[in-house]
Amino acid sequence: MPTFRLLLTAAIAIALAQAQNTLPGTQPLTMQGDLAAQMVDGINTWLDRETSAAPNRRATYWKRDYTSAAAYEKSIAPNRDRLRRIIGATDQRATRPQMILDATTAQDSVVGKGPGYKIHAVRWPVLEGGAVFAEGLLLIPDRSPVARIVAIPDADTTPEALTGLQPGIEPQAQFARRLAERGCLVLVPTLIDRKDTWSGIPGIRMTNQPHREWIYRMAYQTGRHIIGYEVQTVLAAIDWFTAENTRQSAPIAVAGYGEGGLIALYSAALDPRITTTLVSGYFQPREQLWSEPVYRDVWSLVREFGDAEIASLIAPRALVIEAARAPEVTGPPPTTTDRRGATPNGSIKTPPLDAVRAETERARAYYTSLNSDKLQLIETEAGRGLPGSDKALTAFLRSAPAAAVTATAPQNLRPDYDIGARQKRQFDTWVEHTQRLVRQSPARRQEFWGRIDTTTPARWKETSEPYRNHIWNEVIGRMPDPTIPASPRSRLILDEPKYRGYEVVLDVWPGVFAQGIILVPKNIAAGERRPVVVCQHGLEGRPVELADPKIDSHYYHRMAVKLAEEGFVTFSPQNPYIGQDRFRIIQRRGHPLKLALFSFVLGQHQRILEWLAQQPFTDPQRIGFYGLSYGGKTAMRVPPLLPQYALSICSADFNEWVWKTTSVDSKYSYMVTNEYDMIEFDFASVVNYSDLGNLMAPRPFMVERGHNDNVAPDEWVAHEFAKTRRFYTTQMNLADRTEIEFFNGPHTINGQGTFQFLRRHLRWPPQ
Repeated sequence: MPTFRLLLTAAIAIALAQAQNTLPGTQPLTMQGDLAAQMVDGINTWLDRETSAAPNRRATYWKRDYTSAAAYEKSIAPNRDRLRRIIGATDQRATRPQMILDATTAQDSVVGKGPGYKIHAVRWPVLEGGAVFAEGLLLIPDRSPVARIVAIPDADTTPEALTGLQPGIEPQAQFARRLAERGCLVLVPTLIDRKDTWSGIPGIRMTNQPHREWIYRMAYQTGRHIIGYEVQTVLAAIDWFTAENTRQSAPIAVAGYGEGGLIALYSAALDPRITTTLVSGYFQPREQLWSEPVYRDVWSLVREFGDAEIASLIAPRALVIEAARAPEVTGPPPTTTDRRGATPNGSIKTPPLDAVRAETERARAYYTSLNSDKLQLIETEAGRGLPGSDKALTAFLRSAPAAAVTATAPQNLRPDYDIGARQKRQFDTWVEHTQRLVRQSPARRQEFWGRIDTTTPARWKETSEPYRNHIWNEVIGRMPDPTIPASPRSRLILDEPKYRGYEVVLDVWPGVFAQGIILVPKNIAAGERRPVVVCQHGLEGRPVELADPKIDSHYYHRMAVKLAEEGFVTFSPQNPYIGQDRFRIIQRRGHPLKLALFSFVLGQHQRILEWLAQQPFTDPQRIGFYGLSYGGKTAMRVPPLLPQYALSICSADFNEWVWKTTSVDSKYSYMVTNEYDMIEFDFASVVNYSDLGNLMAPRPFMVERGHNDNVAPDEWVAHEFAKTRRFYTTQMNLADRTEIEFFNGPHTINGQGTFQFLRRHLRWPPQ
């Protein structure tokens, strides 16, 4: 009998020890290695898989009607409108199209002469209001034009090179000149190039961002894009062509190479007035858009559009695809001691000819369904020849074979012209237009929020739900709710006098998991339910920095430990913003699928909240959020959209976010850093941090701000928070549920007023 008792006692002791090694209701956690890196890799793998599947899912976004050309045009109109929106070609164009000869008393507009044509320097209004003008060259034939054509060079090719006025490209590739020699009126616009000369804030920091990326970054925040700007430039020219055709009719066409091929393809997709299109050195499968330069990044593009689908917006009109070598781009300009901050990945390579053929055949299916034979593929030297081949130009003009290529250049009557000054004017024009949109963005946001009901907190909560959905769906990008069981696993990693700490892993989607450290106070009585504080680390952080008592990070100061010692349950999640460019690539891969980094973070927190609510020692109604830095970004994007969070505290991040992401004159601007992951499409037109703070109402919301925090100046923070305070006070009558604490310190957790805020609103300790 004594032996039996000893065995029973030993068995109970072993069982208790095993029970303490895992949380109740969880299986043992056996994963080893760097779980944060595995999390990031899992998300990237998920995105690769979804990207590969995108072409087979695109049909769900289309309702094509092939019964007639008119029916087809009507059926694809919604897709055309969506393409117009996501490339940002949405501003009102100039209503009085005109072409202005650029001349002075010292210089005639005629800058060159060739056989049968003259070359004029020109400019033309692009957008209504008269502030945006494009510039380029106009080649006017000596006889009535056989066609009116916009010939669009690659971004790094000048109009002078495309017309042969200056060296730079081979005679065959000078397709603007060759078209003019055949009697076409040809307009050659200036595109924004890939140099970095003016990218940066003089006196503060210059960057190695290509000019196209510099404009892309600020424009993306306003729902615009460098692609849309240059499409508008072309379509403003088409407006002028159309006006000219009322006097003397001629076919309207566009032709482009490289970046110009992209602009030609998109312009023709949006404008049925363009009867014929030549795309050279661009057309191919687009599923790897994320690996191209970031200035080609288009929100949700690959989900709905490949190049073949964009071609279907041109069908049944004529489209000539020339498989030619692409302009080789290996990345941004090199980093120097004085210039850095460009998105590091992104290249342009000539695609395999088989890939071009395959995408063309996908496009041909749409033409065939419309009984059109106007799609042609011209192959040059196994897809690696020069643009502007005889076959391509003949197909483009639908005429007799082109005249033999000559090296005879037109006479240059303006040899000393400063091409760089013109490029600077175009650069400044689009920068200033975008900054004007930024200045106008408060009015756009007011329009967006104008119909919401703020008469009572209950009505606000009810009527704000569609706005939450819009922000989640259209600005952040929405993943499906977690699709697989959580299968919680845990292991004991801390056993301290007042609490135990467990590492926890929860499955979210196939290959994607959530992970973190939960600290559970030891003095929780049977049946007692404690409040929970989700403590979120910042950039490149890890949960142990908040939850391990042996680590005293100067950012976090053991915040989860201190709260657990007070009796709170704390959970410190691993968010996937870790691994430098490994996590930023999530943004690149996600954007074409209408997803972003926080699409995944939101889903992970959905699963975390679900699991926390199921624990027998937690109170689902008292789960608060407290995040620092990137964790503060999380505080602004997760609790406002997930009602299960009872409150949110944003530390060391709250500021005037639109200024922060678009400013071209402040040292605090993300425009001059490598943090391209901060870009969110059309954020400025929809929401700012005060609006996200308002979405917490009637739940409590707090900001923690160190005077010496270089995220932003106090003035920006106070300016933006004043809007939230006014909303809580005057419209919600909830002045006691929002506050800001300024403290004399840097980018760090202060843990004074915020802890009091947590105690008061999570009602701990009980009174």
